[in-house]
Amino acid sequence: MDIEADPLVRRMRPFGTTIFAEMSALAVRTGAVNLGQGFPDTDGPPEMLASAAEALMSGQNQYPPGPGIPALRAAVAAHQRRFWGLDYDPEREVLITAGATEAIAAAILGLAEPGDEVVCFEPYYDSYAASIALAGAVRRPVTLRPSAGGRYVFDPAELRAAFGPRTRLVLLNSPHNPTGKVFDRAELTMIAELCQEYDAYAVTDEVYEHLVFTDASSGHLPLAGLPGMRGRTLRISSAGKTFSCTGWKIGWASGPAALVTATMRVKQFLTYVNGAPLQPAVAVALGLPDDYYTGFRDGLQARRDQLTAGLADAGFDVLPSEGTYFVTADITGLGGRDGVEFCRTLPQRCGVVAVPTQVFYDDAGAGRRLVRFAFCKRPEVLADAVARLRAGGTHRG
Repeated sequence: MDIEADPLVRRMRPFGTTIFAEMSALAVRTGAVNLGQGFPDTDGPPEMLASAAEALMSGQNQYPPGPGIPALRAAVAAHQRRFWGLDYDPEREVLITAGATEAIAAAILGLAEPGDEVVCFEPYYDSYAASIALAGAVRRPVTLRPSAGGRYVFDPAELRAAFGPRTRLVLLNSPHNPTGKVFDRAELTMIAELCQEYDAYAVTDEVYEHLVFTDASSGHLPLAGLPGMRGRTLRISSAGKTFSCTGWKIGWASGPAALVTATMRVKQFLTYVNGAPLQPAVAVALGLPDDYYTGFRDGLQARRDQLTAGLADAGFDVLPSEGTYFVTADITGLGGRDGVEFCRTLPQRCGVVAVPTQVFYDDAGAGRRLVRFAFCKRPEVLADAVARLRAGGTHRG
């Protein structure tokens, strides 16, 4: 047998090293401040960490149950009832996964046949495209573009045109990475009506559900809570963003039993199970009082404001961020024409790493001059990054 030059299956050949790995490696090589990848530089709540330590030392280190430990499934269900008024049976309608990324991949692989179409909003988190490709399905992207006021919006006619007889899934991320957009009720209603008209399922990535800022145009509204959507929506979230433990990779999927079971059928052959001693700790975290959630949000909002002001002062045209860990900025005013080139040279020029947003689009031109910065860092780190940007010559003056 002849050895192929590239043995990788064709459907995965467009996917190289992720932009996050590339930019993080660049940060290490250059000693730059890494505002590219969205991970905090502080640990999560002490109650959660203490629970994990106790579980590690008390022998909870073997395979947990396939769907997740009962205490965590119950905590997920209670959390969703408490904050969003959604009722799920923890025995049949909640599944614990290796982070939201695995939940999304397992859901798409379990629900989409080859040739089925998946409607998604671009820019999108890079794992979405890879998971759709692995399933042999077809992406139907709808582009989010900054409006005159800066808020990202989509064209309702483009959304309708993306649906058709082969539409199987809608993949929705709100609050949205990388734009910081929070989909409002009118936008979600359009999506819900089209799902029902075309008999499509919805898979919703809501990992930033608690990071919607007080000046956002809308609060967080789960699509599953809209009329007609409870029975056709698989709702996905995780502990990583809300509790500053992105390395733990504890996520969950909840929804009607048929959708959860389809996801479980695939998930069991991916990681099988994960994070036995971490699962009880996340159950503890989900039960923390309201002031934890509001305090965490307010702290992130203050750091958003700090970075936004610093970027504007350094010459960037900053777009509003309604939620998440991220803010996007236009480099046109700095003479930038290509975000990839801009971000690859930024560490040498200024000692700061950002991520080019265009890599998250099918229509790369729509995001060619946009870059994403993460503000989930300590205030002194953000201040250092802004000082480096100014000193490195990004300032208009």
